[in-house]
Amino acid sequence: MEARQLKARRTQGSNDQGPGVEDEAPEEPHGSVSGRPLSAVVRLYVYALHGCLCEVAFTAAWDWCSTQDRRLAGHSSLWALPMYATAIYLMEILRARLLAQHRPLPVRLMSYTVFIYLWEFSWGAVLRLLGACPWDYSGYRYNLGGLVTLEYALPWTVAAFIAEQHVIRNTLRIKLHN
Repeated sequence: MEARQLKARRTQGSNDQGPGVEDEAPEEPHGSVSGRPLSAVVRLYVYALHGCLCEVAFTAAWDWCSTQDRRLAGHSSLWALPMYATAIYLMEILRARLLAQHRPLPVRLMSYTVFIYLWEFSWGAVLRLLGACPWDYSGYRYNLGGLVTLEYALPWTVAAFIAEQHVIRNTLRIKLHN
C-alpha cells in the first residue's frame, strides 16, 4: 500500500518531465520534501550542452589519433546545439518506450544508433540545402552523400549508451527545490 502511494505521489504534477520518468525518480525518504523535475526546456539545454561538449572532445581525440595534434583543438558548430538538444530529447522518449517494452540493451542501442543516423542525415540534408552543413564525410569510404558514414557506427553506439545510461537517466533524476 505504501509503495503504491509513493508511486502515485511521484507521478503527480507536471507532465513536461517526459515519458517514463516515474521509473527514474529515486525513492524519497519518509517525510522528506520532494522537488519538481526539470522542465523540458531545461532538459533541452542540458542535452545541447552535453552534445556539443562531446562533439568537441570527440573531434579533438579523432584529430589527435589521425594527425597527432597535441593541441586537442576540437571543433563544433552552433548548429550542433539544436541538433543535439532535440536528438537527445527524442532519445529520451524513445528510451521510455523501449524500456516500457522491456527491450534488452543491444536492441535499444541498435534503435538509438539507427535513429542517430537518420537524425544526422536529415539535419545534414536540410543544412546542405541552406549552404550551412558543417560536416562532410565524402572522404570516408562508407558514406551516404557525405552526410553520414558507417565508420562512425561504433562511436555513435557508445554515445547512445552514454546518453541512455548516464545523461538521460541522471537528467531525469534532477529535482529542483524552491
